[in-house]
Amino acid sequence: MFHKFNILGLVAASFFSCFVQLADIQQTEGRTQLRNICRVKGQEENVLRGLGLVVGLNGTGEANDPATMRALARSMEIMGSHVTQHGMPGQESFDDLKKVKNAALVWVTARVPATGARRGDKLNCDVSAINGKSLAGGHLAFAALQGPNTEDSRVYALAEGRIHLDSEDQPLMGSIHGGCQMEEDVYTPFVQDGFVTLILEENHADFQTSAEIADIIHQTHFKEDEGRKDVRAINAANIVVKIPESYRDDHVGFVSNLLELQVYQPEPEARVVINERTGSIVISGDVQIGDVVVSHRNIVVEASEAATPFVDVTQEQGRSAKLDSLVDALKALNVPNEDAIEIIKSIERNGKLHGRLIIQ
Repeated sequence: MFHKFNILGLVAASFFSCFVQLADIQQTEGRTQLRNICRVKGQEENVLRGLGLVVGLNGTGEANDPATMRALARSMEIMGSHVTQHGMPGQESFDDLKKVKNAALVWVTARVPATGARRGDKLNCDVSAINGKSLAGGHLAFAALQGPNTEDSRVYALAEGRIHLDSEDQPLMGSIHGGCQMEEDVYTPFVQDGFVTLILEENHADFQTSAEIADIIHQTHFKEDEGRKDVRAINAANIVVKIPESYRDDHVGFVSNLLELQVYQPEPEARVVINERTGSIVISGDVQIGDVVVSHRNIVVEASEAATPFVDVTQEQGRSAKLDSLVDALKALNVPNEDAIEIIKSIERNGKLHGRLIIQ
């Protein structure tokens, strides 16, 4: 049995019941602090990474590949036990290392927060096995972590410690709480040549918002006769601001005051975010769909002014259908989320989805 419905009728049924409320809301323009929609360039996370050796495994390791054998041999040499190619009396050889089953080669990463980290600070780190069967019960013997610049050979941190598995279903991935100790300072200056750069978050970046924020900053911190060179909207996401002379010795104070500015709540672009793993669908309220007929399994979805609606939509002629009403209707029919997702993707492929579709 086919379920057929017209989405315009569903929009009409709910439109007039909330018209007065919407009108009242539109009369009050929302405002938000600048800090809620942007960040300061230079205040970003940095990732440290390197190779490490896990020992103490209960036969779930693997050392018969060249990379693991080299790492194991190097660690033994550091501790004063030299490993030869073919073995000498009283010494280990590479052939002997192939028999080792309690060691594994791993990839280690640690995230330095946007505020930076100083020498001696301890961070959490993540461990992912490159070989072996499981890291359960393992101990990270050592890992030297370098920065994101591959041409920089400096060791910024050292990692070691007992590994805690994140999930029993993922025995090759784990973490070490406080297992990474900083050996170098890691931080990025937020002032460059007397300027700071504000970067709008992806969901709020557009040319109109960028220009409006530049105007508000100019009106608040600069005089009209100082021109527009002190505050410039470079593009849809970046706004460059010069440090005023009055804040020459207080850069932190200026940035703090800057981020406290009240700006009009920007309207993000119309979008639909779908997480296919969890089956979630998040729709911004202004996503609309054009005239389209979609047949999926035992469901026919028709969005068209020419179609016969279930309720009177004579006062809604010319108004596009809302996608959230479509999803509500599918939910009322107990349509599984995976089918609703396929219907939305079909509408988007036909060019009838008036918004951006994001698949996660």
